[in-house]
Amino acid sequence: MNKNKPDAGRRVPGLTLSEDGWCQQAQQLPSPHFDQRPPGMATELLVIHNISLPPGQFGGGHIAGLFTNTLDYDAHPYFDQLRALRVSAHFLIRRDGAIMQFVSADARAWHAGLSSFQGRERCNDFSIGIELEGSDFTPFEAAQYTSLAALTAALRRRYPLAWVLGHEHIAPGRKTDPGPFFDWLAYQKLCHVEMETSELQFPILA
Repeated sequence: MNKNKPDAGRRVPGLTLSEDGWCQQAQQLPSPHFDQRPPGMATELLVIHNISLPPGQFGGGHIAGLFTNTLDYDAHPYFDQLRALRVSAHFLIRRDGAIMQFVSADARAWHAGLSSFQGRERCNDFSIGIELEGSDFTPFEAAQYTSLAALTAALRRRYPLAWVLGHEHIAPGRKTDPGPFFDWLAYQKLCHVEMETSELQFPILA
């Protein structure tokens, strides 16, 4: 079997979120880069990203270092431009499918930046951000899709998520991730297997 091809028959054990918005099966590395959502703001949007540090290189702890403000900026010349950056995502899914969590899904992570959806600005206010370890130039691993679908289902059980979009959809012209190698159709099919529902809306594919 092609290890990069998502397999609708593969599933991971059910993921659960605690009352404070932390996934109990994820490695938890709390980030200082978060704040609270506006009062009464419903969490309706899931945003998919990709990230690699240095760009195009996988493995190691650099992504976690960036999100937790512990990155060794002298470890690679590319990191020098990141010194003033204060960003985070709620989750990171590594190439092997391992899930890491940096911010409670109840809180506002700093992942979307300047963004809008259906006329609403500041998508961080009402979204959950999931980073996939990857790039715009490399296929994602089957294990990542499996974990992503399981995590999506767990989040959907707890939050009123209605849409899943890429960073490219809420910041067009500024962002391109998760990129052309992300298989939206396969991810959607896996989500339907996990959730047994089609209520979650995905990008309309050309």
